[in-house]
Amino acid sequence: MADLSETRVLKVVPGKPMSAEEVLEIVYKANKEKGYDAVNQITGYLVSDDPTYITSYNDARKTVRKLERDEIIEELISAYVKSKGWD
Repeated sequence: MADLSETRVLKVVPGKPMSAEEVLEIVYKANKEKGYDAVNQITGYLVSDDPTYITSYNDARKTVRKLERDEIIEELISAYVKSKGWD
């Protein structure tokens, strides 16, 4: 058995920060896989800041909270503008 009388240091290695695109993909797919209307659920979350709109399946709820909502909204608007050729 390990000696528990001494202090141990736990080193946490931070992972690579996720982009809004990566977060949206994970959240969208998790909601679809659970049978939800993913667009409606993500919209509900962005409007209300209520994380229960996002399924906890595949850690989607935890993942979406890694970014501020304004970062996600900015990504969505940028993609929409680009898809319309308004750039």
